Amino acid sequence: MNWINSLVIIAYLCSMMLFGVWGRKRTSTTSDYLVAGRRLGTTLYTGTMVAVVLGGAAAVGGVGLGYKFGISGAWLVIAIGVGVLLLSVAFAPIIQRLKIYTVSQMLTLRYGTESTQAASVIMLAYTLMLAATSTGAYASIFVVLFGWDRWLSILVGGCVVLIYAVVGGMWSITLADMAQFILMTVGTFALMLPISLYQAGGWTGLQQRLDAEFFSLSGIGAQSIITYFVVYTLGLLIGQDIWQRVFTARTPEVARWGGALAGVYCILFGLVGAIIGMSTRVLIPGIEARDDVFARVATDLLPVGLGGVALAAGVAAMMSTASGGLIAAATVARADVLPLVRKMMGQHHPHRLSAYEAATQAEDNVSATHHAEEDLDSNRWWVLGLGVIVLVLSLAVPDVVAALTIAYDILVGGLLVAIIGGLIWHRATGTAAMWSMIVGTIGTLVTMGILEAQATERFDGVFANEPIYVGLGSALVVFIVISLLSKPTDPAVLEAWKNRAKTGSA
Repeated sequence: MNWINSLVIIAYLCSMMLFGVWGRKRTSTTSDYLVAGRRLGTTLYTGTMVAVVLGGAAAVGGVGLGYKFGISGAWLVIAIGVGVLLLSVAFAPIIQRLKIYTVSQMLTLRYGTESTQAASVIMLAYTLMLAATSTGAYASIFVVLFGWDRWLSILVGGCVVLIYAVVGGMWSITLADMAQFILMTVGTFALMLPISLYQAGGWTGLQQRLDAEFFSLSGIGAQSIITYFVVYTLGLLIGQDIWQRVFTARTPEVARWGGALAGVYCILFGLVGAIIGMSTRVLIPGIEARDDVFARVATDLLPVGLGGVALAAGVAAMMSTASGGLIAAATVARADVLPLVRKMMGQHHPHRLSAYEAATQAEDNVSATHHAEEDLDSNRWWVLGLGVIVLVLSLAVPDVVAALTIAYDILVGGLLVAIIGGLIWHRATGTAAMWSMIVGTIGTLVTMGILEAQATERFDGVFANEPIYVGLGSALVVFIVISLLSKPTDPAVLEAWKNRAKTGSA
């Protein structure tokens, strides 16, 4: 690695820490710290949404898939873009108007019962594993760049993320995300695409030197395409890390159209990444590990210095996802999981809330993390504490990808039906939501356990698709049947929900 490229990466890491100081100046309340004061305009909102959803799987993995499968390698990132589009157009305005902090608060507000709060435990596990996986991903780049040991790479990179996330919260993360969005755009669209494609002889050169299967949209296989949409598109609809970005939008219109722009950007990013991979296949054949393709483009095809910019773009994608997962984990842990644990220790049994309690539950939960300006220090301690846990997970867990897969499967298989069902079906009830989460989670875990015990070349164990299908299917059946058979949601609770979803006030 040329020392100039390494210097570019070091300069990038130092600049990220400066965003912590910048963000701190804009942070004076809990709302500022957790959701950037709910006042992001379209430009900042679009940038931060793109940055949080396009992690290492999209930036590095997308190019690698293009190298191996051709243009069909774009489907992974396209599925992410479709998820962002669907969330933004269909649900983001409603989510923004709720003026809450977590997905669990939405469930309580919608169903009028505390029995759905157990969902926060699953959400916490998901966000922690998301942050840990991204931390391990950018640490692996530092191992190659600087020759560091993996533990040192994790600590150095993790500390950079911790500094700007802890000091300035969501404002720092938003400002860093915007810089990372610009870096990703320049590195991918302005450097890697034109240079690699030109050297490969343009699109005509690709057609002459690659087999026809590289230009087939179905080349990667129907099963893989379906999996991408089930896992990534559906997961994006309900992830706390994504919803927390929606909470930062200034208005419902910003959430809708800024998110739609982010979705379109992601789709284009996927196509560009696949073409870069195809060009690299022509120029540097024989790369065995597809995750190495991105780095080989930066070091072998781009001029010195510009290669460092491209590598920084890859690191930026991973750091954005890591910081987003970290602050999401801290928010869920403090706003949802801690109160749940306290109630369980006090032998408090979940109960159906009155109409007034349900209408004010989300605001009360917010107030619990909103008392006095000194509460900002408490929020910082939570982010720091969860950040240390993320570093420990990255160092100690041998296979964080498997752990993230389990968390993602439970998130989609166990929670999707209850969350989306509550947003689109007024007849849905809290009892049905609770049992759908229980049945969906158990179905997902049991199927995963069975397949893991039978793991062969035919069955992928933890990484199989069947657990999500079983979880989703069983949760949907239970949700519909129990909703129709159980007592409807209290009309006053439902009316308060409708008013809040339409106007932003109960």
